[in-house]
Amino acid sequence: MSAPILVLAPDGRDADVIRLVLDAIGIASHACADLVDVRRMLERDATALLLTEASLMQGLGGLADWLDTQPSWSDLPVILLTAQGSRRGHRARWDLFSRLGNVTILDRPLHADTLKSAARAAARARDRQYRTRSHMSQIEEAASRLEARVEEQTRDLRTAMAERERVEEALRQAQKMEAVGQLTGGVAHDFNNLLQAILGNLEALQDRVADREDALRHVRAASQAGERAATLTRRLLAFARRQPLSPASLNLNALVSGMQELVQRSVGEAIDIKVILAGGLWQTWADANQVENALLNLAINARDAMPGGGRLTIETANSHLDDRYVAAEAGLQAGQYVVLCVTDTGTGMAPEVIEHAFEPFFTTKPIGQGTGLGLSQLYGFARQSGGHAALYSEAGKGTTVKLYLPRHHGPERKEPAPVLPEAVRAHGDRTILVVEDEALVRLQLVESLEGRGYKVIETADPEAAIAVLATDVRIDLLATDVGLPGMNGRQLAEIARETRPGLPVLFLTGYAPNAAQGDEALGPRTQLLSKPFSVAALMVKIQGMLKSTDV
Repeated sequence: MSAPILVLAPDGRDADVIRLVLDAIGIASHACADLVDVRRMLERDATALLLTEASLMQGLGGLADWLDTQPSWSDLPVILLTAQGSRRGHRARWDLFSRLGNVTILDRPLHADTLKSAARAAARARDRQYRTRSHMSQIEEAASRLEARVEEQTRDLRTAMAERERVEEALRQAQKMEAVGQLTGGVAHDFNNLLQAILGNLEALQDRVADREDALRHVRAASQAGERAATLTRRLLAFARRQPLSPASLNLNALVSGMQELVQRSVGEAIDIKVILAGGLWQTWADANQVENALLNLAINARDAMPGGGRLTIETANSHLDDRYVAAEAGLQAGQYVVLCVTDTGTGMAPEVIEHAFEPFFTTKPIGQGTGLGLSQLYGFARQSGGHAALYSEAGKGTTVKLYLPRHHGPERKEPAPVLPEAVRAHGDRTILVVEDEALVRLQLVESLEGRGYKVIETADPEAAIAVLATDVRIDLLATDVGLPGMNGRQLAEIARETRPGLPVLFLTGYAPNAAQGDEALGPRTQLLSKPFSVAALMVKIQGMLKSTDV
């Protein structure tokens, strides 16, 4: 049912007559007693407002205010009936004109058809306004839906952009760490070659001055300094992921339980240790010695962060790293991992410290109280083992370090520790081909081998070694550096065995980029010795390999 035309005609029978005319053309109407009644009815809705001039004698009241607050789609038609020849309503009429605009003025007396025509026009105008309202409502709903979609897509876009920035920042950090690792590994490799020459010659000198205690004291001091330098390069190689590892199937629960007493002694009684071992923990494939070192280093770092005491929590857990997590870690594979988590309640780290925490030589400790290699060694070991290291910290609230190691699905293997034979002098009938591009290292190797009864053929490059191998000279073992100019030691070994099948090969390397899987990955009759090594260790390796060829 359409809204009525509101009629306000207080004089005589005007209201009744007007309503009869409107009823005759099928337009509903409602007679109002005064402007207050009009205002009340307008709140319900109306097709138009029909006023007589006499109704305005008391002013507009709140009518104009109501009309001023109409919604944008509404412009209520107003019909004003005047008295012919009268000037009583002129001022009010012009007030209406200036305030409303949508007014039709009909002078009286007027014919009923004139009123009917004006009423129909007002009804048609109002009907168009209603259609406009409907269209605007539809538009507003569509706009609201569109706005919601835009807001949702904007939110998704912000999330995607934030995720992209996070991944890009993580990749930049990973690339930086990779670049630093390559530089560090290269420096450590070259340094190990120098240490090999230094320590080897010191070992030879020690034998020659064994009867001179004053000279021997200086040689031993130099050797100790060299060994400390060798330890430093091993930690650098750990960060560079180029340290030799001896991985095996490992149960972290058993490892943590076995180290609990040592950790407690290392951190002191002022720190309470809480150990939480996960039930049903998976096996992992890792070097147990390196995991023990990592746990001990983390415990010592935690101790230093809690000078007044606190709590150290060591936990193990199974974990699954999904594609979203590994996307920000170059080279890390999604899958199942075993986690070693160490948490302290110490001083924590600021964001700018966390950013550099895994970098080598970065430390917040006073000079002389730390090398800055503990966390970098942990990071390198984790990545070399196919895992990951993560650090979470907040200044004043403590630090958590998580070591992720890949799950191992094979059976647990328990291998007895090898018993190394004592080195003995050779019988002089064994020939060793030494390939080493570093002259100082090559000289030390040759002197050590010849001094123990071996015949030695030395070359500085692979081409010369290949020429020797092509002859019929007897060669019982090939001892070659891994990083050679032109080709690497593995390639040289393959060429050597084409003409001399079964030739024992001993790789000598400043780092072992492919040693993460142990000597088994090197193949039969192949061993690896990491620089710097002692003459005794070299002899034990060579004698063991030559003895196996005699069987």
